[in-house]
Parts: sequence; C-alpha cells; structure tokens
Amino acid sequence: MSATATDPRTSRARSWWGWGYADAHPVDAECAALGALLPGTLARPLPIPRIADLPIGRPAATPPPSLAHLVTADPQARAAHAMGKAYRDVIRALRGRPGRIPDLVAHPTGDQDVADLLDWAGEHGVAVIPFGGGSSVVGGVEYRGDSHRAVLSLDLTSMDRVLEIDTTSRSARIQAGTLGPVLEDQLRPHGLTLRHFPQSFEFSTLGGWIATRAGGHYATGHTHIDDFVQSLRVVTPAGAGTSWRLPASGAGPSPDRFFIGSEGTLGVITEAWMRLRERPRHKASASVAFTDFHRALDAVRAIAQSDLAPANCRLLDPGEALLSGASHDGSAVLVLGFESATSPVDDRLAAAVDLAHTHGGRGETAAADRDAPADAAVGAWRSAFLRMPYLRDGLARMGAVVETFETAATWDTIPVLIDAVRTEVGAAASKATGHPATINCRLTHVYPDGAAPYLTVAVAGRPGGEVEIWDDIKAVAADVLHRHHATITHHHAVGRDHRPGYDLQRPEPFALALRAAKDALDPHRILNPGVLLD
Repeated sequence: MSATATDPRTSRARSWWGWGYADAHPVDAECAALGALLPGTLARPLPIPRIADLPIGRPAATPPPSLAHLVTADPQARAAHAMGKAYRDVIRALRGRPGRIPDLVAHPTGDQDVADLLDWAGEHGVAVIPFGGGSSVVGGVEYRGDSHRAVLSLDLTSMDRVLEIDTTSRSARIQAGTLGPVLEDQLRPHGLTLRHFPQSFEFSTLGGWIATRAGGHYATGHTHIDDFVQSLRVVTPAGAGTSWRLPASGAGPSPDRFFIGSEGTLGVITEAWMRLRERPRHKASASVAFTDFHRALDAVRAIAQSDLAPANCRLLDPGEALLSGASHDGSAVLVLGFESATSPVDDRLAAAVDLAHTHGGRGETAAADRDAPADAAVGAWRSAFLRMPYLRDGLARMGAVVETFETAATWDTIPVLIDAVRTEVGAAASKATGHPATINCRLTHVYPDGAAPYLTVAVAGRPGGEVEIWDDIKAVAADVLHRHHATITHHHAVGRDHRPGYDLQRPEPFALALRAAKDALDPHRILNPGVLLD
C-alpha cells in the first residue's frame, strides 16, 4: 500500500511516505539515473515502503462514545500522520523506522469538536499534534519521546471552507484546514486571491501557513503569511478567542502575532480573516545570466533596494541553474517576474533588467502579459521548482543524503555566509560519508536590508546511517548560521529539528514569557510537545 488519501479535486492518491502524489514519484529507472549523478550511491533503489510492514500496534487510548465519530485508529491513516516530509522522514520510512506512530487520528469539523477533543486529551494525558497537510520539513507534526500515554493527530482538513467574503474590505473568513488549491478555487469566482504560493501549496493548509509563518509567492514586499492575516480564531485548552478584524492597531502586543508562528503549541488555529487582492491580469518575466555570482548578489540587492517590487526575484547559483535547466554554461541565473491587477508591468521589468545589466548581467525582457513564460530559463526553473521534492525522494531511494535549509541575514553578511556554508557544510558532509558533496544556493526572497538564501547539500550516504549523517550536517549548518547571526529558519518553522538553533536565537526574557504562556494556555502540556519549548 503506497498511498493513504485521495485528493478530491484530482482523484489522485497522496503518498504516505514521500512528497505529493504517489503517481508522480520517479520510477526505479529515473531513481537510478539520479543516483548516477552522485558517486557512491546504491546500485539499485530502495523499495517503496508498505504500511503493512510497519509496527503499528493497538491504540493506547480509546476516545469516549461522544467523540468516536471524529476519531479513527485505521493503520493507513495513522501511518500517513506519523511524520512530515523532511528528508529525515522520507529515509526513515524507506528504512522502516518511522518513529512513534500516532494512536489515533481525529478529523474535527468545527470549533466545538476541537475543544471537546482537547478536553478529553488533557484529562487523559494524550498528546495532541495539530496536522494540516503534513508538509512539515522540520519535524513539526510528529511526536518524539514517551512522556504521554498516547498520541492523537488532530487533522483539520475537514474544516476546509471559505465561510465569508467581504468584497468591500477585500478579505475573507477561511477555515484553517483549507488546502491551498481548495482555498483559491473558492476565491476565484469572486475575482480575488490570497496569492500565497509556497512550494507546498498543493499539500499545505491555511492554518499550517499561519502556524509556521510560511513564506509564499512574493519575493519582495508582503511575502510572509503574517502580512495577510487580519484576525484569528484560536481554540486552546484554556478556552477559545477571536481577535478583532482591523487594518492596523497600536493597542498593545498583537494577539494575532502571538499565535502566528506558534506551531500548534499554544492553541489550535481554526479560522482566520485574510487580506485578499485582485487576481493579476498583467504579467511579465525575464531571466538574466551572470558569470560572477557575487556581482549577481549585488544586482539583486540593487533591485531589492529600488521601488520596483518584483513578484519573483530568484537568484540561482551555477549549480542550481544547471540542476533546474535554466543554464548549461556555468552561469548564475536571475529569474525576474512582475505582476499587477491594474496596469501593465513591462516598464518595471525592463528597469529591473537594466539594473541587472549594470552589474554584469546579460539577458533581455522575454515575456510580457502572459501566464506562461516565453523565456526558456524561466520556464525551466518553474518546472524544476515543482518537481524538485519528488527528485529528492528519488535520490533518497538511492541512499543519498539530501538536505535543504534556508535562512535570512543582512546584505553585509550574505556573501560570507554563503561561502562559509559551502566550505564548512561541504567539508562536514564529505567527512561523514567519504564522498564529495554538492552544495547549491539560491535566493528565494529579498528585502532592502537582506535576503533569504536557500541551500541544498547532496551526498552519497552510508547505507543505514543516512539519518545520523543528516543530523550531523544539520548541526554543522546550524552552527554556521548562528555564528553569522543568520536566522535558523526564514519560512520553514522551528519544529523539533531546529530547536537547538532557535533556543540560541531567541532572547531569554522572551523564552521566559513563552514558557509562562504555555503553562497558562496548555496546563496539561498536551499540544505539540517539544516544539518551540520543552
């Protein structure tokens, strides 16, 4: 059995062990071809794991009859809710070591269901792991440890409706379990869009985006989900509350910001009013090539510090450009895109390309007011962007260790930070495996004062030791980020995997306040134990 859920929009089965749709994973021959790119990988791919082979025991807790209709102990559902989609999760599934599998999976349909489930869990020492699309790559949706009698995965995807649309204020009240495509489908008839497109868009939910402070479509300006939240409704073990809908407020610390990024540790986000925008009608895109990556960084900084505000401004280093098919001559490639609901964007794109040219770039404005880019490099990048998680899983089946991590730092730090990651993480990966490592970099989001580098390391692993190697690489990367005062995460959240780095990054008085809030809102400490704090 390789799939555990079917997408009602497409009738396609979701993979329980890897990314996305089960029918989109590389076949064995493609896995072998991927493995050939990394010296030292396995001779043949690891078999696709089966739920029937997992050690799934009887549930350690039984809900009362009043909640039984919301809860299942089905092995298929439990396996699908055991982990997220990090490399660490994929390789554990492939090796038959998924960790602690939840005892039960609940599908609440409204706030009262959530409150009742939390009350029962608190009374009986059952850990509750809020679960949206399950796309976490930082250990955010699994249980680690043995401090709780049982584990309940609280799947919110049955709460998936746009409940109300205020066209005057251009906002909507949306249930937290709404997956990205479902959300956009319900907004489209009104000519509106949230326009928040993380790479996980198909497989992640509004509540998940808010709980993890996800980064989305826009490379500049409003890009984090924080910017689009107008108000929240949150159910906690201590009670439920809704913040006011306001365009802005100076009334003390923000109750919304308190729960945005809380990763299900303080309460369960059940609804949100979100700021919307008109659907874009004008689009233009282009690519610019650079022979000097550091000059390309200067070009991106100049564009970010201008008032042009591109929707897309992604810089691919030569390795990333080659991997995506955007370049085959050793060039770095800058992918630019502009969009607007009200006016053509050709002039803004041309100005950005001109700025890039002043820093040594070469390329021309390619596609104006089109949905599909005419520029071959732009098209290749988009296709590779969506395909990359599946290819990572194919490499995992060949025993490769593949880790992606992202960060953000100020512009004065960016060049030396990227060089340090290449040197130190590359050396650590090679030392741990005895094989050469490949490290690629791209900038995904840019700001006037800094940028978010996204780095990928790939190396042939040691059969059976892939998780330990991944942990070692992760630790070295976290140390490099800390020494350069770069954040442990720009948009993937803290989860359990980033806890050491997060503990070092946050001020201690804030940690003290966070612990007090946890005690007040979750006195039985059942909500997502181990995330953000112990």
